[in-house]
Amino acid sequence: MAAVLLITTTGIFAQFPAGGGKGRQVPSIGHIYGKVLDSIGKPLSEATIILLQNQYDSATKKSKQVLFKGATTEPNGEFSFSDLPLFGITLRISAVGYKMHEEKISFQMKAGSGNAPSQQGQQMGGSNMMSALDKDLGNIKLQPDEANTLQTVTVTGTSAALKLDIDKKTFNVDKNIVSAGGTAVDVMKNVPSLQVDIDGNVKLRNATPQLYIDGRPTTLSLDQIPADAIQSVEVITNPSAKYDASGGNAGILNIVLKKNKKTGYNGNIMAGVDSRGGYNAGGNFSVRQGKVNFTAAAMLNSRKSLTKGTTDQLYSYDTLNLKNVHSFQNTESKNNGGFMFGRIGLDYFVTNRTTLSISGTKVHGEFKPTSSSDIITDSIYNDHTVNLTGNRLSNNNRTFNGTGVQGGVVHNFTKDGHQLTADVNYFGGKNDGSQYITSNTFGGSANSITNQRQVSDGKNSFFTIQTDYTNPITKNIKLETGLRAQINKLENNNQTYYVKGSESIKVPSAGIEYTNTNNVYAAYATITSAIKNFGYQVGLRAERSDYSGILNDTGHFTNNYPISLFPSVFLSYKLENRQELQANFSRRINRPNFFQLIPYTDRSDSLYITRGNPDLHPEFTNSFEFSYSKTYGKNNMFLASIYYKYTNNLITSFQKSEYNQTLDRVEWINTYENANSAYSYGAELTSVNYVTKWWDFNLNVNLYRSKINAENLSTLTQDGMLSWFGKWNNNIKLPANFSVQLSANYQSKTNLPVNQGRQMFGPPQSAQSASQGYIKPFWRTDIAIKKTFFKNQAGAVTLSVNDIFRTSANRQISYAEDFYQDYYRLNNPQLVRLNFSYRFGKMDVSLFKRQNKSQSSMDQSQMGM
Repeated sequence: MAAVLLITTTGIFAQFPAGGGKGRQVPSIGHIYGKVLDSIGKPLSEATIILLQNQYDSATKKSKQVLFKGATTEPNGEFSFSDLPLFGITLRISAVGYKMHEEKISFQMKAGSGNAPSQQGQQMGGSNMMSALDKDLGNIKLQPDEANTLQTVTVTGTSAALKLDIDKKTFNVDKNIVSAGGTAVDVMKNVPSLQVDIDGNVKLRNATPQLYIDGRPTTLSLDQIPADAIQSVEVITNPSAKYDASGGNAGILNIVLKKNKKTGYNGNIMAGVDSRGGYNAGGNFSVRQGKVNFTAAAMLNSRKSLTKGTTDQLYSYDTLNLKNVHSFQNTESKNNGGFMFGRIGLDYFVTNRTTLSISGTKVHGEFKPTSSSDIITDSIYNDHTVNLTGNRLSNNNRTFNGTGVQGGVVHNFTKDGHQLTADVNYFGGKNDGSQYITSNTFGGSANSITNQRQVSDGKNSFFTIQTDYTNPITKNIKLETGLRAQINKLENNNQTYYVKGSESIKVPSAGIEYTNTNNVYAAYATITSAIKNFGYQVGLRAERSDYSGILNDTGHFTNNYPISLFPSVFLSYKLENRQELQANFSRRINRPNFFQLIPYTDRSDSLYITRGNPDLHPEFTNSFEFSYSKTYGKNNMFLASIYYKYTNNLITSFQKSEYNQTLDRVEWINTYENANSAYSYGAELTSVNYVTKWWDFNLNVNLYRSKINAENLSTLTQDGMLSWFGKWNNNIKLPANFSVQLSANYQSKTNLPVNQGRQMFGPPQSAQSASQGYIKPFWRTDIAIKKTFFKNQAGAVTLSVNDIFRTSANRQISYAEDFYQDYYRLNNPQLVRLNFSYRFGKMDVSLFKRQNKSQSSMDQSQMGM
């Protein structure tokens, strides 16, 4: 029998050419088995084992490793593989918290010794071959991976791990426990470099950045994106020519959503409540098998917020009789409502180099904000004073629905890094709103009660089509080019009615209906290269834009902006000891938006009258930045940057007085103007520190000075002001799988930002003019504690408290030549959240079995069996 086996095996080898050529075929008759143990010798169940086989790639004409078989260990740690090739196999064993084990597998057979094989020799040779084809790998003990264990702790307990690229900083926020159960606003509060105000408006170096999702602009706001759906945040302080040139002196925030990258399936479910009666629930699921990767996520977030504040105003008049008016307003606002967020995505791997992707997003929300204001007004005349008291009650109902669809194709050429992509992105939404206002005034000659109703509805659509091409021309030179078209359309109808009993009387002068279309067309090219330790990227972007619209069915308007060029330059130089220097420059544009341009006076709120300015011009900003980074230890990093931004024709909000002949009084109008210029410069320091295995922290400090030169608008202009902002995030690992995150930030006195936030319906609103005022200092502290449990720490409970000391109040001072205002608000202090999450997942062993079966069938066919 042994002789038969020897002859058969020798015959099999005779059919296969020697060497490593592309025509080489390997018989699959080997068998291996063994047992996986942990570091103390106990069996390790469900460890992942894969076998990789060397295969010849006809496209690259090189050998590469591909997945051949895979499995997980049994509860006793054992594993077994059969029908294996005799050589060209690599075994890899991995488990969470352990170093990966890797070894080459080959079957070396010895047929005996001597010149004349005897019967005994043949029996010994056959026995040796049988033993060689059946290999026992013994007990394989895995060693703990302290680096990966620390990394896991860092992701779980830290707000952001920093990765530095030539044109951006990436912060991993996947496991940020302070923001669990919240929205993207809560995530941004714990990302270094970002400032978040009481309304959830985010600032980057004292300017409002553009928001991207997965590398594309979006119309979603931060409070419509669940925190648990975010993988990382990319902070781009000085965007290159590759990015949209609009946005002026602000940068870009790119939110990267979670995606599945592992073969098999995994998911997560979560739920939570907060101390104000809000709640959240949701989950996500991903499966990847063969040519298909499918992801789905759904989130429900119900919120109840409470805001208290005061507004103290003083108006001075130069009239024959009235001298000044003093008004004090005490307001309490509540906002009850919530939103639902759903997302599905499908990737289809057509070939090894071509992938088709399609995804869809659905958002629906409804909020019912209410507010109550007590108002005291003193009007001082030459010979007497009129004292009025009153209150203003507001009840609102606002709904929004949004649908987004994105499709794309990625093709990788045979050369590494050579790629062509194309994608289409559409997002459309509808909104409806109604507001009922009751104003009561007491005192003076008579009491009055006024009831007012406002109704609004609108649509918006955002469509982009883009293609990008990347080609590594040589080993050290890479070319990137692209084309992009963006078409935005906005429709809105706002009407105001006076209510008398059951009758509603429309006020035509207070209504507005408009349609606006804004188009931007762009092309760019960048060259990236490296010469030893020196790297550079130079780029140029060309953009052309136009907009058109109809206002109240009477006014048609258009505006065409000619082609503008936007260069960018990025330089880097690597020093010794993991140090690097970077410098960059870019030019950007900020075009006036529709709300800033329409010459409509909105008097729906007598305390805040707004009007657009059709004579606004675009503003252009030149930005310079120089950085130094030092990486030390395993994961520690220090980053220091200095920056300078200069803007021409700055678009700024501005307050001016105007006499109303109809009402026979002076009104203060909030509008927009082009200031002469503005500049800001500063220094930013960021440090990521892993002090011990149980404590790490990151620290960010931004010292800056800004000034708006608005002498063309008023003799009372904004003074240059030196300000600073600091943020400190701590992550502490405790025994028994507990972890704590403690974060604190401080904002010193600073000028009012140029760009204020925008309400969900209607134009941007701000009680102050950016060129005339400042924000008083404030600070806040948040804390969260997390406990993980179950197998592989799959379950987690998180308890968090924001603004522990009730200090995150927003107090703004604004002024004009005849106006002064002190504005104070405190929103949702000491909010307590309790959240639970559970993650699950498993590699799809059936996929490996199907591959194994297919491979075995092929081998048997080749061997004639």
